[in-house]
Amino acid sequence: MALTTPSLSSFLSSYRLNPLLISRYGRRSRNPYRNSIRCKPRFFTVAAMDSVGFTSPLTEKSFDFTSEERIYNWWDSQGYFKPNDDSDGEPFVISMPPPNVTGSLHMGHAMFVTLEDIMVRYHRMKGRPTLWLPGTDHAGIATQLVVEKMLASQGIKRADLSREEFTSRVWEWKEKYGGTITNQIKRLGASCDWTREHFTLDDQLSRSVVEAFVRLHEKGLIYQGSYMVNWSPSLQTAVSDLEVEYSEEPGFLYHIKYRVAGGSKSDFLTIATTRPETLFGDVAIAVHPEDDRYSKYIGRQAIVPMTFGRFVPIIADRYVDKEFGTGVLKISPGHDHNDYFLARKLGLPILIVMNKDGTLNEVAGLYNGMDRFDARKKLWSELEETNLAVKKEPYTLRVPRSQRGGEIIEPLVSKQWFVTMEPLAEKALRAVEEKQITILPERFEKIYNHWLSNIKDWCISRQLWWGHRIPVWYVEGKDCEEDYIVARSQEEALVKAREKYGRDVEIYQDPDVLDTWFSSALWPFSTLGWPDVSAEDYKKFYSTTVLETGHDILFFWVARMVMMGIEFTGKVPFSYIYLHGLIRDSQGRKMSKSLGNVIDPLDTIREFGTDALRFSIALGTAGQDLNLSVERLTSNKGFTNKLWNAGKFVLSNLPSQSDASAWDNILDLKFDSEDSVCGLPLPECWVVSKLHLLIDSVTSSYEKFFFGDVGRETYDFFWGDFADWYIEASKARLYKSEGNISAPVAQAVLLYVFENILKMLHPFMPFVTEELWQALPHRKQALVVSPWPETSLPRNENSIRRFENLQALTRAIRNARAEYSVEPAKRISASIIGSDDVLQYMSKEKEVLALLSRLDLQNVHFIGSPPGDAKQSVHLVAGEGLEAYLPLADMVDISDEVQRLTKRLSKMQSEYDALSARLSSPKFVEKAPEEVVRGVREKVAEAEEKISLTKNRLSLLNSTTLITSE
Repeated sequence: MALTTPSLSSFLSSYRLNPLLISRYGRRSRNPYRNSIRCKPRFFTVAAMDSVGFTSPLTEKSFDFTSEERIYNWWDSQGYFKPNDDSDGEPFVISMPPPNVTGSLHMGHAMFVTLEDIMVRYHRMKGRPTLWLPGTDHAGIATQLVVEKMLASQGIKRADLSREEFTSRVWEWKEKYGGTITNQIKRLGASCDWTREHFTLDDQLSRSVVEAFVRLHEKGLIYQGSYMVNWSPSLQTAVSDLEVEYSEEPGFLYHIKYRVAGGSKSDFLTIATTRPETLFGDVAIAVHPEDDRYSKYIGRQAIVPMTFGRFVPIIADRYVDKEFGTGVLKISPGHDHNDYFLARKLGLPILIVMNKDGTLNEVAGLYNGMDRFDARKKLWSELEETNLAVKKEPYTLRVPRSQRGGEIIEPLVSKQWFVTMEPLAEKALRAVEEKQITILPERFEKIYNHWLSNIKDWCISRQLWWGHRIPVWYVEGKDCEEDYIVARSQEEALVKAREKYGRDVEIYQDPDVLDTWFSSALWPFSTLGWPDVSAEDYKKFYSTTVLETGHDILFFWVARMVMMGIEFTGKVPFSYIYLHGLIRDSQGRKMSKSLGNVIDPLDTIREFGTDALRFSIALGTAGQDLNLSVERLTSNKGFTNKLWNAGKFVLSNLPSQSDASAWDNILDLKFDSEDSVCGLPLPECWVVSKLHLLIDSVTSSYEKFFFGDVGRETYDFFWGDFADWYIEASKARLYKSEGNISAPVAQAVLLYVFENILKMLHPFMPFVTEELWQALPHRKQALVVSPWPETSLPRNENSIRRFENLQALTRAIRNARAEYSVEPAKRISASIIGSDDVLQYMSKEKEVLALLSRLDLQNVHFIGSPPGDAKQSVHLVAGEGLEAYLPLADMVDISDEVQRLTKRLSKMQSEYDALSARLSSPKFVEKAPEEVVRGVREKVAEAEEKISLTKNRLSLLNSTTLITSE
């Protein structure tokens, strides 16, 4: 839609812009090579809606960050985030990794939002029907913990409530606080289609979860059994292997005597363990079959300490490491993962000594009911009293802790529901092998393959109240392991039960819920309507295009989505997996509250703006961690200001929109043909050619997911080529007298290049670019939905080389002026020497060269050989076939310069003599460290070079003085 607003002419009639505002740091430039002439006032209208109130750069000193929410709400209200149904292109679809409903914004969210929004905004501008589907995860354990803590603060325990009462409280909490993370993600500029937002406990997604469970069970891929799991005693639930974090912590290794039954007092085995309280669950003692220390005991029995004489067999197995500890292994299969698998292999019984709350049970005898850690202390004390304790020594433990609650996890045999993963994993492996899915960066493919090739069955049940209830019903009075019913609803379960057990049957549902990751694994297709494969969104947008997330959840989520997607839809859920790294602090450390180095995204936005934060984050490399510092954010805030000030310059040099004739001249100029580009003057041809090269390069990088390259290339072109060079060169056209025929060309090029810069930067910096875009005249639509720049546009390589020669000459003159401390305002003469071809194109841009180099326009000469005063001039070689002579008398007061350089030479000579004296001392050379001696030699060489240059300059100045006096 076209955007219009009342004219700002009344304000601008008295407004003048100082072009010196355009500087690298977004403030008044001190660069002596910037033109000091003021811009002439220009009048135009800002293409913005009255109700939105876009502000003109000419009315604001810098971009106002507080306008970001206003711009965002306007985009959303206009429906710009929805897929364009009029487009026939292939859809571009991303499913947002659903953040926990309990969450608040952190830098991990900022990373994925930025990268995904870059992709989405780019492909939207490319004209593809683009869908970024948002949502949140119910986060079973995390949410239940939050609500339990909230209830505890009110003096209420979960056990005091019924299941229905508790879940009702959770839903109340969700309705009140669950939108926090969504609103914060919007603050980052996420251009999601919020009309399609989902929650993993929505009716639609819940239906998908039940359907998936039923289908997997029907195929024999879901089963119930008692197996070793990771148990959280405080949460009273099993947790995934992937949700257990191991940390190295100080502890002890306890050495305990196990007497050999029927032997003498000297017949005992010493066992080293970190968890002595588990000895009540010992079912065997194992030694290596080739360990001569213990071979005589193999086949006999050992007495488990503190069990009133319970015997266990002493067996031999090569699994035992002879070198670890004492070389004797106690096998407690009910409380150790490795022992569990060893016991199953050897056919040993499973003995459980711990309750699910972390206390010991009746198997522990007198320790029954004691907390596991209290029991450990008491047991060791009593082992010491009975002379069964050998020693306790400090030992670094690898402690398993719950990722959610932080408590120590207990390996425990428990009845749970599992998914058989191997057949699912085979298909997921094949999808990557056959390139149906591309993993970026490629190195993560090996990790993906390794995990899926060694996958274990997935424990999907959780002993919680918040989540998707397992769709299994048991029959009252029947064995729940043998007689259970899997159904899509309680009504369906009751029908099945009556068919099998009669009309009077009573059923009850399994109390457990499914692992949160089970519903998340269905996310790419459940959110599009599956299992209803006739749903419009499912037909149009599945499979999705890209899955972007952190590499740390490649197993938690990504691989499971691949497996489930192929299993239930027959298609891979996405074509690309793009994995980003962590955001670390400036020193490369992981951000943590304990280190005090956490950077809050919302605080960062308030101080630096969303665009600066996004740009800083996006310059990283896929899969690699990114160090974020205040310095980097400050620099990119400066980039935002630079962009804003460039907009000021462009806008202030455009005609009023009411000047139809002037605008016809500008709009008639096109740059899409070779003739139109090659016919431009040198600076204009150069900048347009460079822009066209940039568009091709940036578009290619976008397609390859090289977002860091996009940002760096666009930054360098805008700042280095457009702002530092072309804007300055354009002043030679713009500041001429009225009727200047070259001004419309410069205006057209300024507008053309700047609007394309805004387009290329928009995915990175959406807010400031949209605000600037709305200020440009003749905008027919919002930048967020504007078409991407065309590629393969003409460019003139010869003009690029020629302008680079002009740049080299300008730099050489600027350096000479700086070296001789020439006053910034002083204009100097110059004789330019070169071939006929060089002089021809260089002389055409005499005004540009004079403006950029601060030359006296009337005394710039283009000649084929050195001037007569060459010996009294500074000779510059700008490049092959291009030289310049700058009369020394124009640049400095020769007598003052001779005095200054003479003093400087004397000081340098003294420093050189002192360094040479050190090197002449055998004592120094022989005794000083090699690097110190090498450093002194380098300083001597550097001093020699400086002395030589200073002498040459003095010689030149003295000869000039002599000639002047003659």
